[in-house]
Amino acid sequence: MGDLKQYGLVRAQERLRDQVGHALRAALIAGELRPGQVYSAPGLAGDLGVSATPVREAMLDLAREGLVEPVRNKGFRITEVSERDLDQYTELRTLIEVPTIGRVTRRATREQLEELRPVAEEIVSRAREHDLIGYLEADRRFHLALLALSGNERLVETVGDLRKRSRLYGLTGLDEAGKLVSSAEEHLELLDLMIAGDAPGAEACMQRHLGHVRSLWADADDSSD
Repeated sequence: MGDLKQYGLVRAQERLRDQVGHALRAALIAGELRPGQVYSAPGLAGDLGVSATPVREAMLDLAREGLVEPVRNKGFRITEVSERDLDQYTELRTLIEVPTIGRVTRRATREQLEELRPVAEEIVSRAREHDLIGYLEADRRFHLALLALSGNERLVETVGDLRKRSRLYGLTGLDEAGKLVSSAEEHLELLDLMIAGDAPGAEACMQRHLGHVRSLWADADDSSD
């Protein structure tokens, strides 16, 4: 019985760690945690109303994703993403995702692609509901699920890592301006092209979409000045 209780405590601790991580990501996206600033685990714990331990664990998870970096005896610094970083991330994603979308369009069945329509619709609804966390999570699931149809797990892992490192922050202003909705609707356009078997059209749509994502980054940087 003692072992079972211990496992229950571990699961509860893991859930709290995940909840704290979710809250910290939300703060990053909303721009409440600023790039270049150092935050202590006890300070963040006080703001969140939890102990410092799950905050420290969650911050270590974010550090592995490249979102923060430990600062000895001080806490964690929010990593800064430069224009050069964003350009390089976008270039890598374009090199990987555009031709992959073309291959998936030629190989995937209509049924496989239609299964992703609810996720594409969720992206749009989340944008309209101003749910930035939900928007980004649905966007992540959609893109990685499409790439997974290529059968290349390492490719999916690589793009997943690039997405984490090029996280969006300070999106509140863009959301209020309604700019996320048009970007969200491109997912439905992409899916329709793929279902129609239009590989060149799907590749062009994907390239245009990634270009729009990069422009959203630029707008986010401008709005935070």
